[in-house]
Amino acid sequence: MEQPVLYLIPVTLGDTPVDQVIPPYNTTIVSRLKYFIVENVRTARRFLKRCDPGIAIDTITFYELNKHTDRNRIAGYLLPIKNGESIGLMSEAGCPAIADPGADVVAIAQQEGYRVIPLSGPSSMLMALMASGFNGQSFAFHGYLPIEADDRVKKLLQLEARAYKEEQTQLFIETPYRNQSLAEDMLRHCKPQTRLCIAMNISCEDEYIVTRRVKAWKGNLPDMHKKPCVFLIYK
Repeated sequence: MEQPVLYLIPVTLGDTPVDQVIPPYNTTIVSRLKYFIVENVRTARRFLKRCDPGIAIDTITFYELNKHTDRNRIAGYLLPIKNGESIGLMSEAGCPAIADPGADVVAIAQQEGYRVIPLSGPSSMLMALMASGFNGQSFAFHGYLPIEADDRVKKLLQLEARAYKEEQTQLFIETPYRNQSLAEDMLRHCKPQTRLCIAMNISCEDEYIVTRRVKAWKGNLPDMHKKPCVFLIYK
C-alpha cells in the first residue's frame, strides 16, 4: 500500500491560466485526492475545477483552515492520513505554509512523522525577489508590518537599516487596501537613495514589477489599491 502523504499544493496568484504556472504533475496529484485542507472552500473548489474539469467535487471532503479556525481542531484534519489517505493542503494564493496558516498543519504532520511533499508552483515572494535586482543570497521576509502608523514607520526604518548594515534584501507585504499608504510612508521616511521594488499582481496579465530609488518613486507610484503586492527594499 502506498504511503499516505500531506501534499503542499501551490495555486495560481490570481486568474492566471493554470497551465502557465502549475506543473502538469500537480494536476495528476490533485485529481486523485479526496481530502483537502483549504483557507476557503469556495475558491478551493473553483481551483480544483480549473485543474481538472472532470473532477468529482461533491465526493471531496474539505477542512477549512483560516484565522477563524479553532487551533485545537487542526490535528483532526490529518486523521485521513492515519487511515491511509493522502491529503492536499492549499493556500488562497501561491505556496501553502508561506505567510499562511497552513504552517500549523505542516508542523503537526512533521511531529506525527507523516511524509510531507511540497509541490512546485508560484511563490510571490521568490518571484518578486528574482525580478527585483536585489541580493538573492541574503534576504528576509517579514510578512505584514504593524498597522499603527508610528509602529509601521519604526519597523520600516529598522528594516531599511538592516538592508544597509547587513546588505540584506528586506521583503514584506500589506493588506491590499493599505498598499498605497504603506508605499507613501516609505517615500516619506526612507532614505532618498534606498532602492524600492514594487511587485504587483505577479504572474497575472497586468503584472507590474519595477525597481527605483525612493526619490524616483515620488510622484510615480502606481495604483495599488486592492491589488496584491510584495514590497522589497535594499541599499
